[in-house]
Amino acid sequence: MLAFRLVFGLLLVASAVCFAFYIGTREAVWRQRGVVILKWTLLAAFGFFAVLLLQQWTE
Repeated sequence: MLAFRLVFGLLLVASAVCFAFYIGTREAVWRQRGVVILKWTLLAAFGFFAVLLLQQWTE
């Protein structure tokens, strides 16, 4: 659980850094990278919590 929190937090920070670079440089590639990182981070989080819920229901 700690490893997931660490990875999730670092990915959110990476997304925020990409958005900060976009604000600073106005290059669309940074916004695109931030959105992609955020999208996959949230998708992984939903999958992780779905597995936790399924695990609770099957016990």
